[in-house]
Amino acid sequence: MVLRSRYKRRKNQIERPREEDFSITIFKELDKNVDNLKKMLDDPEDLVIREFTVHTTTQKCAIAYIDGLVDPYTVNNSILKNLQQSMEPQSPNEVETLFEDIYREIISVGDIKEETTLDAISQGLFYGSTILYLDGLDKVLIVETIGWETRAIEEPSTEPVIRGSKEGFVENIRTNTALLRRNLQGPNLRFKSYKIGRRSKKDLIVAYIAGISNPDLVKEIKRRIETIDIDFAPESGYIEQWIEDSFMSPFPQVLNTERPDRASAALAQGKVVILLDGTPFVLIAPATIGNTLQSPEDYYERWIIGSLIRVLRWGGAFITIFLPALYIALVSYQQGMIPSDLAFSIAATRDGVPFPAFVEAVMMGVVMELLREAGARLPTSIGETIGIVGGLVIGDAAVQAGIVSPVMVVVVALTAIASFAVPEYSTAISFRLIRFLTMISAAVLGLFGIILVYIAINIHIVNLKSFGIPYSTPFAPTFRGDFKDLVTRAPLPAMLKRPQYLKPEDKTSANREDKGS
Repeated sequence: MVLRSRYKRRKNQIERPREEDFSITIFKELDKNVDNLKKMLDDPEDLVIREFTVHTTTQKCAIAYIDGLVDPYTVNNSILKNLQQSMEPQSPNEVETLFEDIYREIISVGDIKEETTLDAISQGLFYGSTILYLDGLDKVLIVETIGWETRAIEEPSTEPVIRGSKEGFVENIRTNTALLRRNLQGPNLRFKSYKIGRRSKKDLIVAYIAGISNPDLVKEIKRRIETIDIDFAPESGYIEQWIEDSFMSPFPQVLNTERPDRASAALAQGKVVILLDGTPFVLIAPATIGNTLQSPEDYYERWIIGSLIRVLRWGGAFITIFLPALYIALVSYQQGMIPSDLAFSIAATRDGVPFPAFVEAVMMGVVMELLREAGARLPTSIGETIGIVGGLVIGDAAVQAGIVSPVMVVVVALTAIASFAVPEYSTAISFRLIRFLTMISAAVLGLFGIILVYIAINIHIVNLKSFGIPYSTPFAPTFRGDFKDLVTRAPLPAMLKRPQYLKPEDKTSANREDKGS
């Protein structure tokens, strides 16, 4: 085994491409540049290199691109056709002049830039650009010819609303920035670009509104983004886990959304949005415990309806975390707190059940989580069927077999429904995780255990921060003005200030002064 491992390591060392096999510089000779590019990429099948002579001249040049990533119409009509038909005779000694003419007049593509490094060439190739080499020059032109297939803008699958925009972010970061631009058409919307991943070199953009967002907050987020040093970042979840304050906390310290209207509203409040190419999920920072229970639809309905829905959501969060634990505590320890008629009814339904309430709750909780996970992994039509049929059949069969009581089925079903009311998926998972902790505490100490866990959760939330902002704000530290948009929502004309805890540069978001008619 040892010899085999050594053989594999030696074989890998021999087969691994070495950096010295190709030059990292650009030569003046066209042939050398073409050979160098092929050697660097190991001459793949999808690498297209077209060598030709500029029309009516003796100047040799070549274009290179990755098949499937570029738009063939742009390459053929805006680059090749212009170079082969529109050139005036040039002397070989005027290659610099020819390069400038091509850059300024010949190629009819908007985004074109001059580069002198092989790293820039490789990034351009894999981003869908076309590289133009000119014999006699140690620099190239990178012409943007992106043409890969993209998904159309659709309604977000994770954040549907009855009233509101049906647009959702897509995987193309430029489409996503355009959606933000369309919602926030002021000149102060800023985009700061980064490249993330040593291997993937994916585009990441930090968006904020200058004059509103706290400069210290923007600076801190940029600093954390610049510390990211990973090979590959396929989804914004990688970024979230890298920049969050505490990776030991179950609570999400960065919100994510597929909705441009929600991201735009966060920007207008003074928050910072992080976009990553290749994912429709955009990050919003910072986050507080109150933000996790808010939905864009709260603001689209009138304030009474929005407030009622939000109160129901807070109640749903409480039920998700504490209802099974309360049932366990009351049935196992504090039976005297249950009304007599209900106590007799519960005792009658539990007759013959061999397990204590805690074991019943754990079994049904695990089954519900399995059904939820299976439903999420299967195709939509099958997943819905599995969820409905599985829940009904397993619940009824478990009661008929005497494994669990009917009351426990009701408790678990009510808990599952309540968890669906939590709009933030990451937060809902956290609440479900904490639910098992409260159930264990209730099984050990009854109501006292639940109270201890409740106190521990509050201590954790108070000590938790999101980019320097206390997670428990505006409860603690208290910002009375921000209570207008917390558990309930005030009428929009009364919400004249941006959230105080964000310390925005421009604190006013609206003005009710009568400007005359």
